[in-house]
Amino acid sequence: MKKSKFTKGQIIKALKENKEGRKVGDISREMGIDTSTFYYWRKKYGGAWRLPT
Repeated sequence: MKKSKFTKGQIIKALKENKEGRKVGDISREMGIDTSTFYYWRKKYGGAWRLPT
């Protein structure tokens, strides 16, 4: 399996920013990922953003 170039902390930070109102397109563009990747992260780590990293 391919290793992600983003740490779990970076992913959770992006999810938090989206939860606070930042648009998915803006976050995805800044990180250099596709929007579908962001939505996959949200599905996978959806509740994890509440946990301390």
